[in-house]
Amino acid sequence: MGISLHVKFEQAVRMLAEALPVSAPDSRKPVLFHDIRVGVHLYERGYPDQVVLAGVLHDALEFSSLTEEVLRKEFGDEVVRIVRANTKDDSIADKEEKIRELIQRCAKAGEDALIVKAADIIDSFTHYSQTDNEGELKYCMRNANAIFTYKPAEYKDTIFDELKTWQGKFAYLMK
Repeated sequence: MGISLHVKFEQAVRMLAEALPVSAPDSRKPVLFHDIRVGVHLYERGYPDQVVLAGVLHDALEFSSLTEEVLRKEFGDEVVRIVRANTKDDSIADKEEKIRELIQRCAKAGEDALIVKAADIIDSFTHYSQTDNEGELKYCMRNANAIFTYKPAEYKDTIFDELKTWQGKFAYLMK
């Protein structure tokens, strides 16, 4: 019998806590808490283990000292595939092109990768609406718009309906 999701989830959180830099008191969004919320969001909705774990770890390659090799050893190829798809390419300078490339890569990687990205954006919408951060809400809108532009029609998971609701709530920001 394999290790339970609960143990793996805790393992992922412990690894992130050790590998992420401590968030500054004035951080726009503390990364560790965000990553935990994304994983919990996916867990509570019954997603497969690899999707939940990738949700917890979706920022690991981008913001922590964790490597693909470490993640692969601890969580497997599928989690690494989803995390890689959700990692921004910082070699792209243009902000809009960076969003397009990331979302297209997630869509190409499969529905599970785009589900993690949608959960990421939903949590960001939630956080930035609570902190009244209009600039970051616009960033969330650009990501949501890209998801609905590049999401293949056969990707019909309910998380996209949830994201559509958030997108509708803040559509006025894009006028």
